[in-house]
Amino acid sequence: MDLGSPVNIDGGRLRVVPAATSPSTASAVAAPSAVAGPAAAGATVVLLHGAGSGTDTPVLTALADRLTAAGVRVAALEMPYRVAGRRAPDRPARLDAVLTAAVDALGRPEHLGLAGASMGSRVAVRCARAVGARAVLALGFPLQPPGDRPSRADELAGAGVPVLVVQGERDAFGTPPADPARQIAVHIVTGADHSFRVRVRDARTVGEVTDEAAGTGASWLLGRLLDGAAAGG
Repeated sequence: MDLGSPVNIDGGRLRVVPAATSPSTASAVAAPSAVAGPAAAGATVVLLHGAGSGTDTPVLTALADRLTAAGVRVAALEMPYRVAGRRAPDRPARLDAVLTAAVDALGRPEHLGLAGASMGSRVAVRCARAVGARAVLALGFPLQPPGDRPSRADELAGAGVPVLVVQGERDAFGTPPADPARQIAVHIVTGADHSFRVRVRDARTVGEVTDEAAGTGASWLLGRLLDGAAAGG
């Protein structure tokens, strides 16, 4: 399938994000024990959006810039309900099926990472093993929905691959605990809410919290995807 331009994926839309060109962006990426550029050519990260937003949010855009600057192929997936102009998300089974189809369209990359914001992070942890992902970055995992609905802790615990949860300190959905036994790590972004917004009294800018969330997430993904890609295995 030609991925040089956006393609239809079961009513959704998949596009490969253009490579970043800013030297300052490239220098902001810390790739532990990995060489950016050619070494990253075998790695792919799929971006998954939240329920009420697309893949063009500041934190996902900043993450994509850092990953593409390091040579990673980044693909952004817009779910069918957003492409159709609907506000209500598709059912979980449909979301999961669309992600699976998108990974198939990308050629089932061996060195695959998933990065999801809120709802997208739930899709990512549910599908990680099935699509062969090596790691999941969860940007604002919605642990506890409003009302009496059950916690999503079981979804997170069942990922089966390393997960980094990057969570705003003021996230109204709560914060999942780190679980080393299940390879779940948690990074708290001071002053940020669920969508990585800030208040004046927190004395931080949106740019600062976005840089922290995206930079932390990019470095973590690179550390898990590049070593194997560089070795060709």
